[in-house]
Amino acid sequence: MNPLFAPRTLPFELPDFSAYADDDFAPALEDALTRARAELNTIAENPEPPTFENTINAAELMGEDIEKVLSPFYMIASVDSTPKREELMRDFSPKLAQWGSEVKMNRKLFERVETLYQTRETLNLTAEELRVLELSRRSFVRAGAQLEGDDYDRLKQIKERLAILGTEFTQNLLADERDWYMELSEDDLEGLPDFVIATAKSAAEAKGLDGHIVTLSRSLVVPFLQFSPRRDLRKTAYEAWTARGANGGETDNRAIAKEILDLRYERAQLLGYDDFASYKLETEMAKTPDAVRKLLMEVWQPAKAQADLDAAKLTELMRADGVNGDLEPWDWRYYSEKRRAVEHDLDETALKPYLQLDNMIEAAFDCSNRLFGLAFERLDVPLHHPDARAWNVTRDGQHIAVFIGDYFARDGKRSGAWCSALRSQQKLKADIRPHVINVCNFAKPSEGAPALLSYDDARTLFHEFGHALHQMLSDVTYEMISGTSVARDFVELPSQLYEHWLEVPEVLQTHARHAETGEPMPGALLEKMLGAATYDQGFATVEYVASALVDLAFHDGPAPADPMAKQAEVLDQIGMPHAIRMRHATPHFAHVFAGDGYSSGYYSYMWSEVMDADAFEAFEEAGGAFDPTTAQKLEDHILSVGGLREADVLYKEFRGRLPGVEALLKGRGLDKVA
Repeated sequence: MNPLFAPRTLPFELPDFSAYADDDFAPALEDALTRARAELNTIAENPEPPTFENTINAAELMGEDIEKVLSPFYMIASVDSTPKREELMRDFSPKLAQWGSEVKMNRKLFERVETLYQTRETLNLTAEELRVLELSRRSFVRAGAQLEGDDYDRLKQIKERLAILGTEFTQNLLADERDWYMELSEDDLEGLPDFVIATAKSAAEAKGLDGHIVTLSRSLVVPFLQFSPRRDLRKTAYEAWTARGANGGETDNRAIAKEILDLRYERAQLLGYDDFASYKLETEMAKTPDAVRKLLMEVWQPAKAQADLDAAKLTELMRADGVNGDLEPWDWRYYSEKRRAVEHDLDETALKPYLQLDNMIEAAFDCSNRLFGLAFERLDVPLHHPDARAWNVTRDGQHIAVFIGDYFARDGKRSGAWCSALRSQQKLKADIRPHVINVCNFAKPSEGAPALLSYDDARTLFHEFGHALHQMLSDVTYEMISGTSVARDFVELPSQLYEHWLEVPEVLQTHARHAETGEPMPGALLEKMLGAATYDQGFATVEYVASALVDLAFHDGPAPADPMAKQAEVLDQIGMPHAIRMRHATPHFAHVFAGDGYSSGYYSYMWSEVMDADAFEAFEEAGGAFDPTTAQKLEDHILSVGGLREADVLYKEFRGRLPGVEALLKGRGLDKVA
């Protein structure tokens, strides 16, 4: 038996990664697809009249073996990529796109679903069953099940090609990140704090090198840009970081981005939409490109005004260093760090020892215990990497989930941070509890040293744990609506909301303890840190909103003839400050081009932030961050119900109304900018 299909004997039926070899995945997927196609044929060709049980339920349970293969494969491929695994991803992409089309463009299956949908009022369905039926029917229509002839065939081709291109985009980006590094001499280390030097040494050791290097891992390149007084080295590192995917040769993503945009526009046209943004946003809270643009521009104006004020102050600091010319993007973080030290008397080198990784994990756990009664116990099980760790999550002694954390950057690991489910919650087949993983890219310390985080790192940890709570607390029958299976511009609400608990003073007073002395963070330092929480939000907001506006412009209307020219045009129209660049330039904009997930949807973080700022105010209005009644409402109406109802309905059930942009601007310190 292929080990991927063998009975799982580890606690809670966790996958046994130690039993899987790379050569197991391809034959396992072929076997799984063969069985799934037989299941599909049985459902679609069933001579019996369609019922909810023999059509919707049967389709929901179809293809279980595919998930047994893909769930562990894509996790290890994203956190420990190798040439073999990259080859498998390229091989799998078109096959899986083809399988998706076979299901969602299957006319006979769609006819059965359509029959049920048209007679839904007579079927005596529960609210959840009705929702699942409506979403199933919608997914078929949006996938092209109603198309015929050449249009039907062309859409299938487009989907398969997009799957290939998304994989290529991701792998090119990973290759650029993996291959570049800059060696540092002893003189080049001057001015760098100890934690950056230690991280640079650890990065060199990971590549089998002596000395110190800067890589394109965010956890190393950003602090280097913050602290290195060597403007020439900052420029070299920054330009390499922002040139990912645009270096020419085999890993250049610019032609891929153009082809993706062309195919998305053609796909939308085939389905009867004006453009891809109109197609994509139809099922989101925002609904239309105009609504997205309105929100982004409401935030852009005060953010740009603040960034312009900040740029003038940073230029003064640069002049004081004897540097003439314009403030450049590789200067911003360095002089911003200097300014923060002066205006807020806050030095990150003094702050980091209080933000130990293990303590911040415990802080996230503790908050979830006080809010939702969750408890965490370490599990001794084999995982995909020695750095990963797992916990059994319980409530009142009952198993809720398995939570896995994989926190350190390494070669072959996709950049960024994310949450995914190795197994999602559902009750249709059995009472299945989820296996949830948080992946981050924090700097790994030298052997025996504690892992120290920046404040931004700690926020990332809380953010991803908010996603994990959305998965772990899910309590629905159907996997298709469980956990984070919600509108893209709603999915970031739980994650961004959870970030707020990192700012609660009592949480930091308990868990922010010095790595060497164990002493809690001094009150004065805590006050400075929280007081600087909105520091440099002009920069952060501008780089984010610019990316979101470019993403929207790519998809709102015909595909651009030259995406890089379109990017430049949009940035010129909005008056992008010279010293700030997009957070994600087109050639490395993985959110948008690695798949359809955030295409036309990068705005989602800000749309959700409007809600998360308002949602945290609900706790404060009720008496505090740990108000039990508000926490219960949050679980009942948002965290446990997945996509049971439309996102705006869920939020109004929790809060009683939809919010405005005011709380967001206040939270970012932009509410008083002229």
